[in-house]
Amino acid sequence: MPQHDHDLGLAHDLNTLAASFGRRKALLWLAGMTAMPLAACGGGDDADSSSTSSGSTDTSTGTSGSTTTSTCSVIPEETAGPYPGDGSNSNSSGVVNALALSGIVRSDIRTSFAGASGTAAGVPLLVNLRLVNTQSSCADLSGYAIYLWHCDREGRYSMYSSGVTDQNYLRGVQETDASGEVAFTTIFPGCYAGRMPHMHFEVYRSTATATSSVNKLRTSQLAFPDAVCDAVYATSGYSTSVNNYASITFATDNVFSDGVTLQVTEVSGSVDTGYIATLTVGISA
Repeated sequence: MPQHDHDLGLAHDLNTLAASFGRRKALLWLAGMTAMPLAACGGGDDADSSSTSSGSTDTSTGTSGSTTTSTCSVIPEETAGPYPGDGSNSNSSGVVNALALSGIVRSDIRTSFAGASGTAAGVPLLVNLRLVNTQSSCADLSGYAIYLWHCDREGRYSMYSSGVTDQNYLRGVQETDASGEVAFTTIFPGCYAGRMPHMHFEVYRSTATATSSVNKLRTSQLAFPDAVCDAVYATSGYSTSVNNYASITFATDNVFSDGVTLQVTEVSGSVDTGYIATLTVGISA
């Protein structure tokens, strides 16, 4: 294990999502998650949560119900950590670069690929990111690429951690669409010693350049509201996270302690239906 890093109902969740990510995407994903067997994902009790972060944008809603972004801030630059798998460091076998593997461009990152076959179990989570240009009235940035990676529910990173060095799950690249959006189907990450629950991501100019860390434009991390973490870690399968999470706060986290407002995702859903986390990511492009 690394040594460093309430439900208001379906209608509410969809209305929340429609403001920034579109009703169709939410419906499709929630329908898929409802059909998914949750026994392998921890199941859990009726604990659920919804939380809103201040985010990286200020918005106003017009009469049509659409959301117009007026201002946005550049998301903080953060460490990629020791487990990026982007060609910038090595494991015991040498340089590790998931970005060079065929199949890395994908939306569902729960299962390993390129010859590996393991699947990461956990509470289902859809991560929706919207990339905007802080230098151009927060215009959506289409055609860019985002590489997302994170630990599994046991706190292990594929390709690096003991027991999963032969796996490459929970890593994937997506190209931003016409609205600057990407969506990753994954699982809620565990909490390991010394870090608040988080995910890492890198921004690239295109999928063609998302082949090595030398081409990245920005590196940052996503965080999650406390209430959601409490609900997830009360489910089976996340037992190793309970004590770790009880021992850490944003104030004591060595990455988020200098401010995390722009990185805390807005989350809706429940442990039974799965969660949806959204965040607007601003970069200077």
